[in-house]
Amino acid sequence: MPTDAQDCHIKFWGVRGSVPTPGAATVRYGGNTSCVEVRADGELIVLDAGTGIRPLGLALAKEFNGASIDMTLLITHTHWDHIQGFPFFLPAYESKNTIRVLGFEGARQGLASTLAGQMESPYFPIALQQMPGNVVIEELQSFDFKIGAVHATATTVNHPGIAVGYRLSASGGSMAYLPDNEPFHENQSGYSRERVDLQNLKLVDFIRDVDVLVIDSQYDSDEYVGHIGWGHGCVDEVVRLALLGNVKRLYLFHHDPSHDDERIDAMLAHARKLALGSELKVYAATEGEVVRLGG
Repeated sequence: MPTDAQDCHIKFWGVRGSVPTPGAATVRYGGNTSCVEVRADGELIVLDAGTGIRPLGLALAKEFNGASIDMTLLITHTHWDHIQGFPFFLPAYESKNTIRVLGFEGARQGLASTLAGQMESPYFPIALQQMPGNVVIEELQSFDFKIGAVHATATTVNHPGIAVGYRLSASGGSMAYLPDNEPFHENQSGYSRERVDLQNLKLVDFIRDVDVLVIDSQYDSDEYVGHIGWGHGCVDEVVRLALLGNVKRLYLFHHDPSHDDERIDAMLAHARKLALGSELKVYAATEGEVVRLGG
């Protein structure tokens, strides 16, 4: 069935970072890697193609029940935990479907070459070119573009290689998605204090007044000390950024593969404590959770 133009929401299909972590210890928050579905203004938009895109594909095939699927897949970067699920995405194997894949250049190769590389023999039995679906891969040339009636913008983030975050603005609300990002610091960036402040202010402006912020919150403050320069966020800094940007709802994302449900509970409790006295609402992204953008 076509997407409802009046329905504006996101759904989490993969919330984990680095590597899938199935098992009893991660059953509440989930173990699939990055994938978020967005329905807005009649558009079906998917953010990243980690292992969470596999169950999304199965759900879409059931929902559309033979009708053609027309969707846009936005890739933030081509690290494996953000593309590894695409070879298992069922809609890409149906000729009636159109999957438009957008992103910026990955590693030293183009986006298409990088996506095709993980499907070459001996890694995978079916080549990207053999997928029956209409898979159109385009490298974005602008940080400001449209997906139907949805206004999309992108920004570079502090993560090894070429990586971006996206902001989507629709009639029903707005969301920003920055799954891999480390706030700039003088001791790890080589930047002056002024350059560090400028880079972080740029990020605050990008997320300003957004309804929903989904952002890399992989480490607590104690862990972060041992991971400076790895390209991932610290919960304390993430809350500070959300407060500075007047974000309405913050979703901690890219959960560390070593963190079980109880550890994420503790990090969420700490984040909520940091936000006390403000209007910011803080949650931990959970597989299967549906979030309305407007309220």
